[in-house]
Amino acid sequence: MRDCYCTVNLDQEEVFRTKIVEKSLCPFYGEDFYCEIPRTFRHLSFYIFDRDVFRRDSIIGKVAIQKEDLQKYHNRDTWFQLQHVDADSEVQGKVHLELRLSEVITDTGVVCHKLATRVLECQGLPIVNGQCDPYATVTLAGPSRSEAKKTKVKKKTNNPHFDEVFYFEVTRPSSYNKKSHFDIEDVDEVDKMEIRVDLWNASNLKFGDEFLGELRLPLKFLRQSSSYEAWYFLQPRDNGNKSLKPDDLGSLRLNVVYTEDHVFSSDYYSPLRDVLLKSADVEPVSASAAHILGEVCREKQEAAIPLVRLFLHYGRIVPFISAIANAEVKRTQDPNTIFRGNSLTSKCIDETMKLAGMHYLQVTLKPIIDEICQVHKPCEIDPVKLKDGENLENNRENLRQYVDRIFTVITKSGVSCPTVMCDIFFSLRESAAKRFQGDLDVRYTAVSSFIFLRFFAPAILSPNLFQLTPHHPANFKESYMATFYDYFNEQKYADAVKNFLDLISSSGRRDHKSIEQPILLKEGFMIKRAQGRKRFGMKNFKKRWFRLTNHEFTYQKSKGDHPLCSIPIENILAVERLEEESFKMKNMFQVIQPERRVLYIQANNCVEAKDWIDILTKVSQCNKKRLTVYHPSAYLNGHWLCCKATADNTPGCTPCTGGLPANIQLDIDGDRETERIYSLFNLYMPKLEKMQEACGSKSVYDGPEEEEYSTFIIDDPKETYKTLKLIIEGVGTLEQEHAQYKRDKFKKTKYGSQEHPIGDKSFQTYIRQQSEISAHSI
Repeated sequence: MRDCYCTVNLDQEEVFRTKIVEKSLCPFYGEDFYCEIPRTFRHLSFYIFDRDVFRRDSIIGKVAIQKEDLQKYHNRDTWFQLQHVDADSEVQGKVHLELRLSEVITDTGVVCHKLATRVLECQGLPIVNGQCDPYATVTLAGPSRSEAKKTKVKKKTNNPHFDEVFYFEVTRPSSYNKKSHFDIEDVDEVDKMEIRVDLWNASNLKFGDEFLGELRLPLKFLRQSSSYEAWYFLQPRDNGNKSLKPDDLGSLRLNVVYTEDHVFSSDYYSPLRDVLLKSADVEPVSASAAHILGEVCREKQEAAIPLVRLFLHYGRIVPFISAIANAEVKRTQDPNTIFRGNSLTSKCIDETMKLAGMHYLQVTLKPIIDEICQVHKPCEIDPVKLKDGENLENNRENLRQYVDRIFTVITKSGVSCPTVMCDIFFSLRESAAKRFQGDLDVRYTAVSSFIFLRFFAPAILSPNLFQLTPHHPANFKESYMATFYDYFNEQKYADAVKNFLDLISSSGRRDHKSIEQPILLKEGFMIKRAQGRKRFGMKNFKKRWFRLTNHEFTYQKSKGDHPLCSIPIENILAVERLEEESFKMKNMFQVIQPERRVLYIQANNCVEAKDWIDILTKVSQCNKKRLTVYHPSAYLNGHWLCCKATADNTPGCTPCTGGLPANIQLDIDGDRETERIYSLFNLYMPKLEKMQEACGSKSVYDGPEEEEYSTFIIDDPKETYKTLKLIIEGVGTLEQEHAQYKRDKFKKTKYGSQEHPIGDKSFQTYIRQQSEISAHSI
């Protein structure tokens, strides 16, 4: 048996790690991870590790999906065979080369051919065991010869600048002959020759230097052009180890959802955005653009995510959800099934609660969940699973106390519930009470089905998905829990729930902004550089526990310790990335304070760095003294590395990035969400056209419905048809803009440039598609 965990990596940079599943050869993780991808990448990789009794980790295998193949597996459960991991296949990064083949006439009048190979620089090399000290070897190899040369080692960088030139004699000197550049006997030899560039990490370990990637170029392609300069992707080395079958290692089941959108400027989206934002006012709401999107998408969730974000951004979420909820309540026959299905309404409310309610969850549940995970009292009440020395009654009492405390913190948290959620609950309550006037409980069940079943319950069962704990603890769903329910079947608990539901669904409630208590926004270990607060202190790097609330940004030695430094939010004047050249460290950012004091911090990976920068920018966005310019590099050895200015109080040389606005309704890119909605409409265009047919059929023929049309909700065929026409026109216009953008990009892009190095498969695929399109149009 093995204790295994899985990591998610962009190339080889780890951005997420699952919990460890102990003593299993078929571990089930069931963990979701979502992130914005902040940089370019070639592979999305998943590594499986085995942890032994000495807490040492060894790699079992990996799954690496090329970026251009992600679309094949989009939103599909897929089993992937695990592949072997070795240094020869673990390759990332690119190299910039210039090659020149020249003819040299010596003093004695004989001619020979020389090859000049200039190794300019590399970018994005892998970091091996926490360090990267790269060097390159350049080899001219042929059937009967091999000559190698080596660059200097560049310390502590995975983006080394070499700029070194190496000369090789390609052919033997011969008498000068105008007809041929080469001796006849050497022409075949040259055709078989290649130049090989290998990248290595200079290791201090006794095992020798680590291979980072290679590039092989046949010399014959230089015969047409005397000088050739380009960027190349480094490639893995063929280790010849073909005997191992991939299925020896097992397989990994994944569901990857990958979206990549090109977002135009705001004015491009006006027609489609306008028709979407009018959705709440369309009568009936089933004829609105937003409702139609829910009808044509394969899954309601697909439509709900961009719709909610768009409506939140423009402050239209409450009227939109009120309209679709009201329509759903009218269609509901039994008050006991109200909002129980996976409808567009329930998915939109789920998504709104996730976005608007995350801080509310943190402040309500995190303290008690942290305590439960740390104290770890035994709570097992299944008699079959009791461990030696455990007492069933004691465990039951432990569990009862925990449940009672969680119940209390939830029912007393009503005053902290975000306004937008309360406004939605008020609307649900009103609709339900009006529709089922004889049922006095329905006004409560309409709200409780969301706040308890779809908000608090999932967060308690899987706290890791709501940033409440790193990994989720065990939970109970068995039948022996039924008797435990009797503890809470008392009037005081029913009254507490009723009062809580009344508070969060009343329109004239207290404003949650008046409650002054710090809300924990983010915390975790990072590495920081000393700020020089002590006059003679060392400016070294140390690992610290960072904590951000809506009041202050602090760090301490470890979690729970007294803060060593506290920065009030109003003192954060800018939060920006720090260029790698400053300290030869990746994923660094800077928090700029009054009097030019700067805190330099290194996050664990690129996703973490982006998350910290975004949330710090967001909480400090409204500070009156925010800077407009900053220095992208550090002040070292008496000058700023970026602009070379010598005074440490010199104003910044680069404009600050815009950052995110502080208001949740604006903390979203509306154009990006409209682009996502356009992509969905475009993907489901056949369904939109089928829906148009259904409207035409319904308006002229009032008999039994044709089966292929019965899946759509169409209350008013004429209004729905009108909206469909506007959607199809808006989507068509945007589709033309995208096609034009691609044509222009294709004309401007050079294969072998820094953006599209030779070996870039996504660009090769793109070239093939473009040539097929142009051939087809001809």
